[in-house]
Amino acid sequence: MIKINDLHVIYGKEPLAMIKALLAKIELEKGLTAEMLIGLKPNLVVAKPAENGATTSPLLVEGIIQYLQEKGFNNIVILESSWVGESTKRAFKVCGYQDISTKYNVPLIDLKEDSYRTIKEGELALDICLKALEVDYLINIPVLKAHSQTRFTCALKNLKGCIPDREKRRFHTLGLNRPIAYLAKALPVNLVVVDAINGDLSFEEGGSPVAMNRIIVGKDPVLVDTYGAGLLGYSRNEIEYIEDAVKLGVGSGELASARIFEYNTGEKSGTVFKPGRQVRRLASCVVAKAACSACYGSLIHALQRLDQIGKFAQIEQLFIGQGFKKEERDGIGIGSCTAGFSSFIPGCPPSAHQIVEFLRNML
Repeated sequence: MIKINDLHVIYGKEPLAMIKALLAKIELEKGLTAEMLIGLKPNLVVAKPAENGATTSPLLVEGIIQYLQEKGFNNIVILESSWVGESTKRAFKVCGYQDISTKYNVPLIDLKEDSYRTIKEGELALDICLKALEVDYLINIPVLKAHSQTRFTCALKNLKGCIPDREKRRFHTLGLNRPIAYLAKALPVNLVVVDAINGDLSFEEGGSPVAMNRIIVGKDPVLVDTYGAGLLGYSRNEIEYIEDAVKLGVGSGELASARIFEYNTGEKSGTVFKPGRQVRRLASCVVAKAACSACYGSLIHALQRLDQIGKFAQIEQLFIGQGFKKEERDGIGIGSCTAGFSSFIPGCPPSAHQIVEFLRNML
């Protein structure tokens, strides 16, 4: 059986076969009983196919379901809440999960429609969706990818899909990193299965995928994230919420003490994948104050498009985030929170296309 300081990595291009082989290696079934409700939590942040680099491969989830059902475990649900402004039901359909649900008789639970319970964890009170709290064995299935605000997202941040939209917004007013760490403390997972097949190394919402061709499995989400951050060229202390999670005792970030098992190494590229500096350059004109990921991501995507058409250099400064809600001032605001600015584009969030057209008309 897999131990808390173990990391198992398998290389290849066929996620369904890869994950079934990996689950057999760790003998997943030995940690389960027939009565357990098993929850699968993928990353379906937006309604885009996994090939775009933003969402968990349906083949990976299908492989987990096949393995469990072949071992006699049929009490399985898939839980998710897409980011603010996106429809989880649409994401289930577009990303291939509706087909999986029908094929294997596995319910899809849209956590946007769920009630919640307030959990006090240390200094923070967190609202967490009831269905996520009720599962007996939670398998977290994030995508290894970049994030325009936190640099990196994987196991710890993927749990943000288990809280109500209102709470997601509040996380940003709290600085995002610290509440992510507290959420991982309040909602422990039993197993992490990382989709590192085809992650986007520039944007959380996909569009610039890079083939990494690997799946990573571990029990400690902090250890998993430390390892994953390293693949993108970051040390643990460069990802603020990993350090916060270590301090809270969520897990260990000490890779030196980890046991790392690798399989199918003939297909290993040996590459450390480094995200480009494009996001940092594009964000140089942005003043953000408690900005939500959906809104911020739309803005960065819009700025990328404006850069492509030679308009980015004309932009001097843009303002975004909930922290500007009560301000009245000159400047260009992005999103309804900046309604007090002399010029602003409404929306919660506005789409990247809307932002592009808005800024093009102003330049």
